[in-house]
Amino acid sequence: MRTIRRYLASQILNNTLLVFIALLGLFAFFDLIQELGELNKADYRLSLILLYVLLSVPSHVYELFPIAALIGTLVALAQLAKSSELTVIRVSGASAASIGLAICEIGLIFVILAFVVGEFVAPPSDREAQRLRLKATSTVVAQHFRSGLWIKDKSSFINVEQVLPDSSLLAVKIFEFDSDYHLHSISLAAQADYQENNTWRLKEIHQTRFTPGKTSATTIAEAYWRSVLTPDMLNILLVAPEKMSTWNLYHYINHLKVNKQQASQHEIALWSKLNYPFAVLVMMLLALPFAFFGPRHHGVGPKVFVGVMLGLGFHFLNRLSAHLGLINQWSPIFSAIMPTLFFLSLTMAMMWWIERR
Repeated sequence: MRTIRRYLASQILNNTLLVFIALLGLFAFFDLIQELGELNKADYRLSLILLYVLLSVPSHVYELFPIAALIGTLVALAQLAKSSELTVIRVSGASAASIGLAICEIGLIFVILAFVVGEFVAPPSDREAQRLRLKATSTVVAQHFRSGLWIKDKSSFINVEQVLPDSSLLAVKIFEFDSDYHLHSISLAAQADYQENNTWRLKEIHQTRFTPGKTSATTIAEAYWRSVLTPDMLNILLVAPEKMSTWNLYHYINHLKVNKQQASQHEIALWSKLNYPFAVLVMMLLALPFAFFGPRHHGVGPKVFVGVMLGLGFHFLNRLSAHLGLINQWSPIFSAIMPTLFFLSLTMAMMWWIERR
């Protein structure tokens, strides 16, 4: 069985690598076409567009892992079935279950790679790609609200109108409340620059204080302000929750809960990140039953088409489950792992049927 595992590993790895190259080339081409529409906008030259596309590749690698692993495994097994090698392997005493176990052992390589790319490569690369694009096009981070970004910091509410690519803030409003939730003061700073240790340097501050029976206004040229807000927290504006690292998601979820804010979207993203590498294994196993279906003379093409459709189905089901989980307030764990459990159940049922034949 060791020889069979080595042979399967070489076939699956080679075919998956070819699939990755093809898919990444396609996605990079689409990114290039899209970005060419912004060519010569401010300082956004062709060289910067190419660099942006290159920095976006790790994010696509992470997104494509289940689909590429499924198609690569399916192509490898279909080629073995066409040449009757898969039949010989089974006749030699290897059951579908033992072949599936061998595929899982091979898939551990993809699990480790998916984890490393998703945690340490894709998030910083995608963040730098967005910073590069924002800086070159002279734009600011787009906000979800017309009034800007809102953040709760203990007894204070912070409103930021614009976040620049270098993490400096423009038009910062700080609303401070006392223990009885009475408005204590309003501070408006023209700009805020991060220093260190959760400290910001505010410039051109106009502050209004409210005391019983009295209101006072002062103007301060410069002041230092300590806040839970940091550039790392602002990075969530540049990277979507599903593209953030597990560590950053965990800390941001804790921040939202401490401030009694809704964290469901980020909790679903966290559990999806933890589940994602194992979803790669499930998609590889899903290729096994399809390798035995259909006459051998039909070739690899129809099975590759099936693999593409299954991969797209998995991708869309993941998105659908996350959105339904948010709308219906499902458990974040259930929303994240439901698609993987569905495809795992489908795989087990098909393998059981093959063994019964």
